[in-house]
Amino acid sequence: MNRKIYVLLTDTGTIFTKIIKLYTKKPHNHASIVIDDHFNKVYSFGRRNPRNPFMAGFVQENIRGGFFRNADCAIYCVTITEKQFQKIIAKIKEMEEHKDDYRYNLIGLIAVMLNMEIDRKNAFFCSHFVAALLEESGIPIKKQKPLSLVTPHDIKESASLELIYEGNLSRYVQNYYQEYCTDRVEVI
Repeated sequence: MNRKIYVLLTDTGTIFTKIIKLYTKKPHNHASIVIDDHFNKVYSFGRRNPRNPFMAGFVQENIRGGFFRNADCAIYCVTITEKQFQKIIAKIKEMEEHKDDYRYNLIGLIAVMLNMEIDRKNAFFCSHFVAALLEESGIPIKKQKPLSLVTPHDIKESASLELIYEGNLSRYVQNYYQEYCTDRVEVI
């Protein structure tokens, strides 16, 4: 049985992403992995505290509110085997159980700008995490550089991924549920 997972690239419009965008000049500067078709299980490395970008690490993201409410996005899909899917699930579960051991790799993010490879134990930034998770699960990405230097733009260039949507994230989520949610009850 084959499964689908998704890579979500976003521009949330925060000051932090605006600073990154000044350097990259790319439309999307945050990467997340989505492991369910309803976009409830979204994982990345980002803010643990919405008010403080420096308190960051492994997080399950809520794309239906907060920073994501007005985010622009590109959604990519990849079909994988059940074995690959279970590998991803196991890694995410392990990271959830030990999330205090994982931290945001701000030094690594700066190293990307300097094109210097810095691979710190249990430290990731968003695109490094997504690229490493995909690679460890046997899903090839465009690998012309070390995983610790992979950017969201590099991920989207992967031949393994298929673009399925580009635009406002809230609109995608809203349209998905209007189109596919048949058990919705409307109150008059």
